[in-house]
Amino acid sequence: MSLLDIRVPAVLLRIDRNPFHHGTLGAVRSLGRAGVEVHVVADSAGSPVRRSRFVRRLHPPPAPGASPAEIVAVLHRVAARIARPAVLIPMDDASAIAAGRFRADLAPAYLLPQQPGTLPERVADKAELAEVCAAAGIPHPPTLVPDSAEETAAAVRRLGLPVIAKWSRPWLLPAGSGLRSTVVVRSAREAVELYLRSEEAGSRLLLQEFLPPGPDRDWFFHGYADRTGQVRAGGPGRKQQAWPRGAGLTAVGLWTPNPQVRALAERLIGELGFRGIFDLDFRRCGSTGRYHLLDFNPRPGAQFRLFADSAGLDVVRALHLDLTHRPLPDGVPLAGRAFVVENYAPLSALRPAPRGRELAWSAPDDRGPGLAMWALWGRHVAGRLLDRLRDGTADRAPHPHVPVARQAAEPLVPAPQAGEPLVPAPQAAEPLVPAPQAAEPLVPAPQAAEPLVPAARDEELTGVAGVPAAPGVSTLSGQPDRSDDEKASSC
Repeated sequence: MSLLDIRVPAVLLRIDRNPFHHGTLGAVRSLGRAGVEVHVVADSAGSPVRRSRFVRRLHPPPAPGASPAEIVAVLHRVAARIARPAVLIPMDDASAIAAGRFRADLAPAYLLPQQPGTLPERVADKAELAEVCAAAGIPHPPTLVPDSAEETAAAVRRLGLPVIAKWSRPWLLPAGSGLRSTVVVRSAREAVELYLRSEEAGSRLLLQEFLPPGPDRDWFFHGYADRTGQVRAGGPGRKQQAWPRGAGLTAVGLWTPNPQVRALAERLIGELGFRGIFDLDFRRCGSTGRYHLLDFNPRPGAQFRLFADSAGLDVVRALHLDLTHRPLPDGVPLAGRAFVVENYAPLSALRPAPRGRELAWSAPDDRGPGLAMWALWGRHVAGRLLDRLRDGTADRAPHPHVPVARQAAEPLVPAPQAGEPLVPAPQAAEPLVPAPQAAEPLVPAPQAAEPLVPAARDEELTGVAGVPAAPGVSTLSGQPDRSDDEKASSC
């Protein structure tokens, strides 16, 4: 018998257009395996998630640029089809902000944590987060918000080079502008050029002290704050491998006890009165040893399945249990458990994992998404290599204005064009990957190099942290060429 109330379905909402968000698949599998009926409201065209056997139904998401009212209207249409109350689980910051702001309008069709409706937006906004950390006494990199070109140059001199430049509300960045939510700037001129594009960006520019990356410096904490405010499920994790190196999403994460990170997370949640799922990103300063909070994501992080304990509890299941008034089991943390995004770290997916491991895409009880991912990934890698051969160089700058830190959430595999099939259905006699051994999750044999993507440019490997694309005020939908689920400092 399932611990979860399987009479109550779950609706996963993702507004951004990233078809390769493995966190969505993790939530589908976590709830589906427990017997919960799972509905997905997201752009699933070209996404391996649609191949999961645990998806009950896919629903069209809000259109790009949808207003908050239009997002609520889409959710009401989904609720009418389901015809009974459902647990709503936002999977990106835009969804979390919309759900928080319109919680009263969505009830009773949807079950959501009860907290101040503006709190998710407050912690997702980068300028607001700096103020939140200052008020709560949580270490945060020194951050300045200039009001003029002159102040921008002065801020660079004060913080020192290189400096991190962030847009306070990157969800407002227009598609095709070449602007990115976070970049590393190496001169006052570059910073001023960015500041002069503030009107185009639609939000304030922040300049932040650069914290260099290094071994064991990137940490994250995932948790669920229940109705009483107690932090349940989740735990602290260490980023062992990232893509791009030193700056990107978690390619390999390890569940690692860290009392300091836990204490900071619990103190912040208590100070804010936050309720629901959260994902915090920290970077340890090499000189002081202090853990600085870089991001507060008011929703599940993409690698939340790392923290599935001995009772099978993770933050998504904790949310469903708590909102349906069921007790949360007391499991034992599985320190040393690993999470691997196998298309970024295939060799790590093949190495022995004596303390347990979960793969982002491949699973022996749900093979469809893994097969689809590898087919699409192979097409993407081949296309990238051909493009570089045609151009005769691998060093093209991504934008003429400033060096860009690759946004880890940007889908590396383009969605198919209209009318183009997702992937050919694999034939039973022609497996795309070798048969798994025993209970080992399904992975393909890697090539000599790891990861299976073309080498990143130097500027893509610059140590950047804290790069979520949070959602917006006037419009909450993500842009097709970026995502607020996976970013350069977390996930």
